[in-house]
Amino acid sequence: MRVLALTSGGDAPGMNMVLAYLFVKFKFKLYVARAGFRGLINNDITKITDFEPLKNAKKAGSCIKCSRCSAFATEEGFAKGLENAKRFDIIVVLGGNGSYRGCQQLAESGVRTIFIPATIDNDVANNDYSLGYHTAVDACENTINNTMPSIDAMDRCVIFEVMGRHCPRIASCVYHKSQADYLITSKKDINYPKIVEIVKNKHEIGQASSIILQENIIKMQTIVKNINKLYPELEVCTVKIGHVQRGSAPTSIELEFAKGFARKAIEAITKKDKSYAILYRQNKFVLEEFKEENK
Repeated sequence: MRVLALTSGGDAPGMNMVLAYLFVKFKFKLYVARAGFRGLINNDITKITDFEPLKNAKKAGSCIKCSRCSAFATEEGFAKGLENAKRFDIIVVLGGNGSYRGCQQLAESGVRTIFIPATIDNDVANNDYSLGYHTAVDACENTINNTMPSIDAMDRCVIFEVMGRHCPRIASCVYHKSQADYLITSKKDINYPKIVEIVKNKHEIGQASSIILQENIIKMQTIVKNINKLYPELEVCTVKIGHVQRGSAPTSIELEFAKGFARKAIEAITKKDKSYAILYRQNKFVLEEFKEENK
């Protein structure tokens, strides 16, 4: 059996552990498409041993590289990818909702496909957990915990921008875990009189304040300017946590999730004969055939 694996979209901590498990099972029958669907289109395919999967198992990122490949959504790009995919018995794809749709297309075109949710945003439909989420939240907590003592020493306010694309899960979880003072996950949350009232009350009693901002909502400097218009006495700082969330080493919990997804994928590959998404629901890993609502 010839197995092809690829990691698509943004990288997510835990991907490398899944690849290592697949290598242990399939050894030299495991191939990879470098940089996701882009590698599949360009036939940039090689044996996984070129990327030292066991050495990289507990590292963040993806040793076989990732990319966001809009070309795969075109008729020409998909046709090229499909032609290369048909050289393998099965394809394993780690990624988010866009990757799910790519898997669904391949499956509908006769390529046996396995999908594993791997996106720090944790926004794959019908799925409770995606690889990378726990590490991303943990990285935010660590950054905030290591920043706030300095902010508190100067009685300042700080805005932390976290990743999440268009999903509020990371921001909301970090807000509660860090006991921050204000949360912005949509434009409706931008209420400057309310924000200023909160941070002013804390500043006047000698306490620092913090605001959690989900990316893609508003620029941090715009918030700073508007707070300072209403309360110029307060110094407001900004911290964009950014790729620390992707680049932090997978937590022990993350690695266990990765192993669970990998084991279920291996079960689907060796004991089943259809295409499946490996999902995590109600505290267990499940096999599910591709569904229309994920499109």
